[in-house]
Amino acid sequence: MTTTDSPSGFPPTSAPATRRGLGTTDLALVAAFAALIAACALIGGIPVGGAGVELTLQTFGILLAGCVLGPTRGFLAVLLYLGLGAIGLPVFSGREGGLGPFVGSSAGYLWSFPLVAGLAGLLVARVAGRARRSRAFWVFACAVPGVLLNHALGIVGMKYWFDVPWSVAWGYDAPFWAGDVLKAALVALVAAEVHRAFPQLLGRSPVSRG
Repeated sequence: MTTTDSPSGFPPTSAPATRRGLGTTDLALVAAFAALIAACALIGGIPVGGAGVELTLQTFGILLAGCVLGPTRGFLAVLLYLGLGAIGLPVFSGREGGLGPFVGSSAGYLWSFPLVAGLAGLLVARVAGRARRSRAFWVFACAVPGVLLNHALGIVGMKYWFDVPWSVAWGYDAPFWAGDVLKAALVALVAAEVHRAFPQLLGRSPVSRG
């Protein structure tokens, strides 16, 4: 079924989902959040546990990208961040760059980042919905599965990197849980305020509903 634009220039509310490419504003948001994640990765850098993985605000930036920008732009922002690190810029924890971190002890966490942002963004956009995304509780509920995914892949990475039993890999990961849950709560507070101030922000997703 074909549809025509309304006199105001906007698609009618009954139109099906439409697709469009990334615009200038979308690209600017992707770049800005990639830079934010890089800044968060360089703050703190406190070694935690016995695996040599550092505690930073990196997860905060990744969850925030997904919860604020939605699944597509959040995913792309994290992908851009990883790309900058892969070409050698020192944007990873410990001011590292290059391909080494992608195969090290923290590789599982690193590879999970785009998926974490995409999952959190998808849940905020589709599950929380317009009525709930400006409430911190619902954003937090959408961010927690991203935290679970991040830790699950991190444990897998450490299990095979160190060649240790699952219980030992879990022990390496356990000290990070409290901090990441707290970061998810902070993300929820910030993202809820952003969506309250800019309720159309997720509606600018490259996959939007008319």
